Order: sequence, then structure tokens, then C-alpha cells
Amino acid sequence: MPPKSAVLHKPYFFYGHRKPTQHRPTVQGGLFSNRQTINPNHPTPKNSPSSSANFELQKWDPDGNLGLKSEKDSSHEFFSLAQRLSPIGRYIVDSFRKHKSWGPPLVADLNRLRRVTPKLVAEVLKHPNIDPRISSKFFHWAADQVPELMHMQGKPPSEKQFEILIRMHSDANRGLRVYYVYEKMKKFGVKPRVFLYNRIMDALVKTNHLDLAMSVYDDFKKDGLVEDSMTFMILIKGLCRLGRMDEVFELLGRMRENLCKPDVFAYTAMVKILVAERNLDGCSKVWEEMQRDAVEPDVIAYSTFINGLCKINQVEKGYALFNEMKQKNYLIDRAIYGSLIESFVANGKVGLACDLLKDLMDSGYRADLAIYNSLIEGFCNAKLIDRAYKLFQITVQEDLQPDFTTVRPILVSYAESKRMDEICKLLEELRRLSYCIRDDLSKFFTFMVEKDDRIMIALEVFEHLKEKDYCGVPIYNILMEALYKNGEVNKSLTLFSELRDSYYEPDSSTYSNAVQCFVEVGDVQEACNCYNRIKEMSLIPSVAAYRSLVKGLCKIGQIDPAMMLIRDCLGNVASGPIEFKYILTIIHVCKTNDAEKVMKVLDEMLEEGYSPDNVVYCAVISGMCKHGTIEEARNFFANMRKRKHLTEADLVVYDEVLIDHMKKKTADLVLSGLKFFGLESKLKAKGSTLLAG
Repeated sequence: MPPKSAVLHKPYFFYGHRKPTQHRPTVQGGLFSNRQTINPNHPTPKNSPSSSANFELQKWDPDGNLGLKSEKDSSHEFFSLAQRLSPIGRYIVDSFRKHKSWGPPLVADLNRLRRVTPKLVAEVLKHPNIDPRISSKFFHWAADQVPELMHMQGKPPSEKQFEILIRMHSDANRGLRVYYVYEKMKKFGVKPRVFLYNRIMDALVKTNHLDLAMSVYDDFKKDGLVEDSMTFMILIKGLCRLGRMDEVFELLGRMRENLCKPDVFAYTAMVKILVAERNLDGCSKVWEEMQRDAVEPDVIAYSTFINGLCKINQVEKGYALFNEMKQKNYLIDRAIYGSLIESFVANGKVGLACDLLKDLMDSGYRADLAIYNSLIEGFCNAKLIDRAYKLFQITVQEDLQPDFTTVRPILVSYAESKRMDEICKLLEELRRLSYCIRDDLSKFFTFMVEKDDRIMIALEVFEHLKEKDYCGVPIYNILMEALYKNGEVNKSLTLFSELRDSYYEPDSSTYSNAVQCFVEVGDVQEACNCYNRIKEMSLIPSVAAYRSLVKGLCKIGQIDPAMMLIRDCLGNVASGPIEFKYILTIIHVCKTNDAEKVMKVLDEMLEEGYSPDNVVYCAVISGMCKHGTIEEARNFFANMRKRKHLTEADLVVYDEVLIDHMKKKTADLVLSGLKFFGLESKLKAKGSTLLAG
């Protein structure tokens, strides 16, 4: 009788799972099946054989969980799932995991496969841990391999199969993949019909691959095919988009000779594309070509061309076309009137714009709000404010819902002409119409301070409106910032004091503006107080406030707080100043105690267009005092003197700052040591004031 171990290891016994099917789930079992269906969503009980401390060969399942590891990491889970795949499927999934994104290396791995069957593609796509973006690209790649698969099975691919691939890629705007399939067609000796050629060229033109489309057209002609109207128009539209007008007219000539004269739809399509590309010179040439062919332009062609001419300030030509439309008794769209009115107003020809408005109404149209807005702005520019106000009242009467764009020119004109009472009247009228006055006033003051010569006018208007309680924190912030940028720092601080004394509560923008103003007047301590107020509010200062305060601290020799502020800025602001990032880099490089390496960082700053300033030099001093030596810091400043970034006087000043900062750092170290060893009490007992404060 053979030994027991020999019986247990007979070669015809299979230790594992059968292949699962829809109606027969996976069954766990060893030598004899225990008929237990394993549900992966429920863990194995602790008293199960798989978690037993005593190992029993009869109950061992080679693919089962031995309970040796309760927590699986992502890679373990990935490989566990991959075990269910076929070897080739496992190879593909492993390539996905290795490369992590679709690209040439991954495609090179896939190209090593002799063939990829539909069953294999479905198997890979069902894997749960594959990035959907890679899955999509893999599917498209696999679809492109179908012709080779058919060829290997003795079934040469036909034009219909290639057409399906071309449709799939062209519908998804994958022009280069369309061209790849086309090249594969040529390799298999399949010649497309005219329809399919058109589809290929259209996909290439739409994806901005016109040169490839023209090369396909060359193959089209070599195959002896005859162009239809679609062939010509696909290429003509692509050439129009790139402004290659000589080739456009060459194709139009060929179209006349071999097929037919272009119709109004063809010319209108060209006009649309050229206007969209702002190629009005080419559009004029196409228009002349259309007239030579005795093709009557339709309303769409006229409308497109007139709108394009108005956009490039050629309103006279547009108006001539408008009159041409009237002579032909064409129905003129309201959009044409709107474009001409807006363009006439922009050119200061308000009278012609009003004539067009009258013509519009006589034609049975109702002017929209955009037309009224253009005319109101035109009247205000012509100093005809009362007429502008009457038009505003018409928009209210006709329930056109006038907005801030409607009243802004009137408010600006009243402000410039010092008609403060009229401003209040208009605001009161807007309030009766349920408008949000504070929001509109914020927009008004923002618009006013965009020009330096209107800042003081805006301040005067604000002083008048305060009496009517037409003010708020956003308006204070707008004026404070504008006055600071205009050099009126004291007036900006006056507004800040006024706001603090009022019942309004300053916000982070208010304090950020105040920080810049206080630094400008040399009161860095008060600027720091404003910064602290922002922090107490759990808010973040503006980047401009950070920059200003850092410069102020460096100017008075407070280098360490300035460097801490830079770190605070980069930690709180999503996209901090690039110069702050360079400053931290300089401090980090100072750990090498090598002035040449610091100079390399400075050279990179100069290449990026950032000139070294006091903050940069203070960063070098901070870094060298903390991580390097005085000698290397002096070498750095000597190099800056050689490059003429510093004068001799600057060199002396920075050397004194360097020595003073090193003394501070040394004193801090001494005091820290005394406190660490508990010697401060002895010093105090002897009357020393070294540790005071």
C-alpha cells in the first residue's frame, strides 16, 4: 500500500477552482469540494479552517485566504484581481499599471502582441481597477487592430470595415486616428470611395490638420476620382480658416470647370468662416468673386458680412450693404440694426444711430435693451445727458429691465458735471425699481477709479452720497485702494480712520489696504497691528499687503519676522508671489554655505525678470547667519558689487546689517542656553538685566 503522502499528491488531482459561469458560481474546495459558495463581500469567519493555527493539508485551498494578512494594499488587490485574467490579459493590465497613462511606451508594449481578439478586449475592459481614460484609449487602439486580425484569419478587411473605424474616430474629433486608419487602408490596398474620402478630409480639416487633408486630396486625384461639391467645400472651408486665399480661388476655378459654379450657400459658408477668423480682406475678395459669378447673396450672407465689418470699425461699408439690402427689399434682421447702431455710436455718429433706430421702429421692430444701452452711451459721450435720461425712462416704460450698463454712462456724466443732486434722484428711482443700489454703486466707483483723473471726482461724489447713506465697506475699500495707488496715501488713511469710527465693520480688504498705506508712511508697527486684526478674523491678507509688510519689516531690520511672513503667505495663498518662492530657495541654498550657489539662484531670478531688492539681500543675510558664515555672506555681496547691482555705500550698509543680525542670532543662542541650563535665576540674583523682557 503506498504511503499516505503519495496518495495525497497524485498528479491527476487538481487543487483549485473550476471556471465560473453565469449559473454556477465559484466553489471553494480542496481535495473534495465542500460545496461552499464564497461571497467576497463577506469575510471568512475566525473559526474557519483557513484561519486555524493548525495547518491541515486535506483542507488546504491553494487560492484561498490563509488569514495571514487582514489588510490588503492596493497592489495586492490589483494582482489578486489580475489572477482571474488570461495570461495575455494579465500582461495588458500589468502594462496599464506600470505606465499609468496612455503614451508611446504603453503602445509599444501593446504592439508586441500578435493579435488582440474581441474576447480579450472585453476581458480587459471588465477589470475594475483600470483608469477609464486608459480603457477608452485601449478600446480605440484595439478597434484599429481589427483589420490585422481579419487578415490573419484569412478575411481581408473591406472598405465597409474601415468606414466604421473612420466614422468612430471622426465623430470623436480624433483626426490623427482617422489618418492612421486611412494609411492602414492603403497598406491593405483598399481604395476609398468619394464619400469616404470626403469623410477623411472633413475630419482632418475640423481638427486643424489641413496639410494632411491636402495630401489625402492628392491621393484622391491620383486614384482618378472626380470631386463632388462636398469635396471642394471641405477643402475650401479649411483653406479659408487659415487665410490661404490663393488656393481657395484656385479650387473655386477647378470647381467651375469640372463641376458647377458655387452657389449662394457655398459663398455664405466661406463668408461665415472668414468673418469668424476676422479676415475681412479675404471676405471682401470672396464677396467680389460672388458678384462676378452673378450669385445673389442671401440675408444670412449680408448679415454675417455686415456684422463682421462693424466689428472691425468699417461701419461705412456695412451701412452701404445695409442700403443695398433695403433696395432689394430684403427682410433686415434686428441684429443688423443693432450692430450698425453700436458701431455708429462708437464712431461718435449718434445722429445716424438715431436715424437707424427710427427706421427700426418703422419696420415694425421693437428696440431691445442692447440698442438702448448703445444710444444712451452715445448721448452721454456727446454731452446730451438729458436725452440719455429720457431713453432710460423709455426702457423702464417698455419693461426692458434696464441694468447697471444702462445707467452707468448717465451716472458718470452727472459726476463729471458735478450734478450731485441728479445722481441722488437717479439712485432713488433705481431703488423704487427694486435695484440693489449698493452693488451698482460698487460697480460705479470701480469704473470711476479706472482712470486716474476721475479718482478725485469719485471721492467728491462719495462725500456727497455719504450724507444720503449711500455708502458701504466695499466702496470704502475701492476708494482706499485707488487713492493709495494714486499716491494719495494720507487721504486713504483718512478714509480708513473714518470707517473704523463708523458703525461699519472693516473687512480683510480694508485692513490689507491699510497695511500698504501704513508701510508707505513708515508706520510699520501700525501695519503689523492691521495684519494681526486680519488674522484675528481668521482671514487672509491680500498678496499686495504681504509684499508691502515684508518690505517694511526688512527696511527697519526686522529680518526674521519678514521671513516668517513670507512663509505664512506661501502657506495661505493658493498661488503665492514667485519672488517669495525664490527667497525661500535662497535661504535653503544658504545651508550649503556656498556664495556661488546662491548666485546661481539669483541668476535664475534675473532670467525670469525679477531684480534683486532689499528683501532678497535680507534673505541672504538671514540664511547665512542661520546656516552659513559671515565670510560667505560677504563673498555674495562682493559679487553683487562686481556686477554693479550694489554701490559701495550699499555694500557698507549691508555689511553692518549682516553683523547686527549675526549678533542678534548669537545673543538668542546664548540666552537659550542659559535658560536651558537654568542659569537665569543666578544671573537675576546677581542683579543682571540680561534676561529682562
